[in-house]
Amino acid sequence: MTSSKSMTIGVTGSGGKLGRATVDRLRADGHDVIGFDTNGIPGAGFTRVDLADYGQTLDAFHGVTARHSGLDAIVHLAAIPVNGLVPDAATFDNNVRVSFHVLHAAHRVGIRSIVFASSITAMGFPFDEAPPKLPVDDDYTSANNTYGLGKVVEEAMAAQLVRWTPDASITALRFTNVVAPDEYATFDRAAEPDYRRDLIGSWIDSRDGAQAVALALAATAPGFRVYNVAAPTSGTAAPSRDVAERWFPGTPVADDLGEFESLMSTRKIQRELGFTAAHDWRTAR
Repeated sequence: MTSSKSMTIGVTGSGGKLGRATVDRLRADGHDVIGFDTNGIPGAGFTRVDLADYGQTLDAFHGVTARHSGLDAIVHLAAIPVNGLVPDAATFDNNVRVSFHVLHAAHRVGIRSIVFASSITAMGFPFDEAPPKLPVDDDYTSANNTYGLGKVVEEAMAAQLVRWTPDASITALRFTNVVAPDEYATFDRAAEPDYRRDLIGSWIDSRDGAQAVALALAATAPGFRVYNVAAPTSGTAAPSRDVAERWFPGTPVADDLGEFESLMSTRKIQRELGFTAAHDWRTAR
């Protein structure tokens, strides 16, 4: 089912880097957006919710007086964003618990369209082991830390929960490192041999990440699906084939790999959702 109609959409993690860009994009597209987060000033379009509390999550999705009386879709972006901010087990416990609360509460209240943030960490980050082929596609799954393990669990959980309701749609977007418009100075290091090595050279502008969310919402269909979300072009200055050989000697590389094509494949999301990045560090300098 594809829909371009105006919807009421709940966005968890609305105060984060990707969350803010997503809220802006969805509102620009004409949707009514309600932010759910622990950080923010309650007011029009935002409600403070502790998603680790299932009761709060369920109640917020049912409706919030003066905010909304029901949601058409959920975009779930809330999480402890990386390992190291809290102990490793706490990262896993928090993120998996919160995602279960969001997915299960949506199921209970009849929300059938869900898009949630998975991660490059579910597909090999930090790539100490070479992937089976390059560019790394959406089918490859390999977790090497508790944040990534949580994302693998969340994807598996979503794939099962979507079966419980025949018309439910859940889309996992495997985001790589999100770069805000004011963070492009980091690309001053793009010529360094190991720049973004743990990210296989990938990156995504926050505004293009928000575009991926909007496209996924507009193309919901029954079932579960996974898409890589990265800029189609690499964040490194050297040609991608040279980078692949330097970082992963002997790993098979696609014959048709573009000169600066990302080693985190975005071919599926381009083909199926029409994703095209509007921002590239090479032309923004």
